[in-house]
Amino acid sequence: MWLWIVGIISLIVAVRVIYQRRSGVCPSKRLLYGKTAIVTGSSAGIGKETAKDLARRGARVILACRNVAKAKRVADDIIGTTGNGQVYVKQLDTSDLNSVRRFAKDIIDNEKQLHILVNNAGMAAPNQKQLTSDGLELTMATNHFGHFLLTNMLLDLLKKSAPSRVVNVSSIAHSFSKNFVVDDLNYEKTPYPGSSASYGHSKLANVLFTVELAERMKDTGVTTNCLHPGFVNTEIFYKQGVKIISFLVGFLFVLMGKDEALGAQTSIHLAVSEEVEKISGEYFADCKISPRSDLAKDRGLAKKLWEVSETLVNLSQEDLNYGRK
Repeated sequence: MWLWIVGIISLIVAVRVIYQRRSGVCPSKRLLYGKTAIVTGSSAGIGKETAKDLARRGARVILACRNVAKAKRVADDIIGTTGNGQVYVKQLDTSDLNSVRRFAKDIIDNEKQLHILVNNAGMAAPNQKQLTSDGLELTMATNHFGHFLLTNMLLDLLKKSAPSRVVNVSSIAHSFSKNFVVDDLNYEKTPYPGSSASYGHSKLANVLFTVELAERMKDTGVTTNCLHPGFVNTEIFYKQGVKIISFLVGFLFVLMGKDEALGAQTSIHLAVSEEVEKISGEYFADCKISPRSDLAKDRGLAKKLWEVSETLVNLSQEDLNYGRK
């Protein structure tokens, strides 16, 4: 019995060591003095570590978070750790389109430039379908629609600040989506597929959004890429309450996954590295371009998702023109 236990523990340790040693690490030493960055969902996890790294490089960093009190504690920690006093907190709930609009208008009114936008905020999907106050499915709203609206509203500022970058945090879970009904993102015509499929659909939307955004931003100086951060031990598994499956997956990630700092490396790489300066529309894992699913390569699907998203978030000329002189 004890031999079995020792063997299992040894296997877990070996897997963890091998996985972490093979994980990509951002090699860039680039400094970001005079640059402004926004990281959504940066009060914990890889968002927090991404914000901390950008602050350490000298950037002016805005933590865009739903929980302001928690984010302020994180900001104080980052300031104390990095010595960079230019770390600020602004309220943003990506599941609430009114919150997104308020945040974007605040940025446009008060920031003269924006060089890095890291769309990191996200949630694991609930077991049962939930709708937001805007009538959108909660997971897709949080992980895709909010960032779609936010990015569109900030595009003028990103263009004016070029070269600039948009980084979208996706997941390998995008490749598990085999039936993505782009005309039914709120599951009104088809049954809610459950937490795993719903999450995978939202992560596929992140990749398709990146593909279409890259096409639309050609020759503007704005690049965009997306990424799988790896299997990371973060609190995302428990935000919807502790369920058996989330507990088991989270526990496995505790035992064998990356820590948050290592999980943030690909986000950081896409935000700062010189070697990706001219790369746009790609999917990365472990700081290098990685294969993506066939659906994620579908340009027609990406274009259709953009059009559907415009309609569902009520993207208006007022949104696009806000702040223009």
